[in-house]
Amino acid sequence: MTNRLNLPDTASIADKGEGDKLVAPSAARNCDAICDLLAEVAPKEGRALEIASGTGQHVAAFAARFPGLQWQPSDPDPARRASIDAYAAESGCSNIAPAIDLDASRPGWGAALSGQNLITLCNLLHLIPMGWVEVLIAEAARALAPGGRLMIYGPFMRAGELTSEGDEAFHASLTAQDPRIGYKDDFDVIDLIQGAGLELAEVIEMPANNLALIAEKPAF
Repeated sequence: MTNRLNLPDTASIADKGEGDKLVAPSAARNCDAICDLLAEVAPKEGRALEIASGTGQHVAAFAARFPGLQWQPSDPDPARRASIDAYAAESGCSNIAPAIDLDASRPGWGAALSGQNLITLCNLLHLIPMGWVEVLIAEAARALAPGGRLMIYGPFMRAGELTSEGDEAFHASLTAQDPRIGYKDDFDVIDLIQGAGLELAEVIEMPANNLALIAEKPAF
């Protein structure tokens, strides 16, 4: 997001790679699991928007795994957009558009990017304030085509509780830097999803104590 937050060094680690590429170890670790999840819940074809694409490791893998989807990566950070485009070029996939500058915490973007059959968002909600989450989900709902799906992946509180020592430590490091951020409660995010007019399709436990929330825009 373009609004600046104070984040600890562990929040969004990306090392310098070859050329413009950045390398995020977490993206390398979770990419296969997220691809397997999308194979179960994503549409087979159409338009797909990735919010906060980060380094671009994910979208390059998504495009290769799901050639029927036309992928639009996005990120508000110019260095990350350059990395995304570098991974896209290296992949050789023709179904990845150039990365766009998108701050999904700002109202109004949903109308400009309407007609999406899939929107993906990985590892962001714990890094932004709850008010930004509300805007993001509301705008994502506007951007989805009827029958389109939203996939949110990342760490969450479960019914208000942190469920591992690692989650407790990471949440504490986030809130110590900026009390507006930190793990969001799964029930609170589900309430926002439903309040935006989407239907909760599935809640899926993922590796490393992460969670995936799958929502769908009613077809009519």
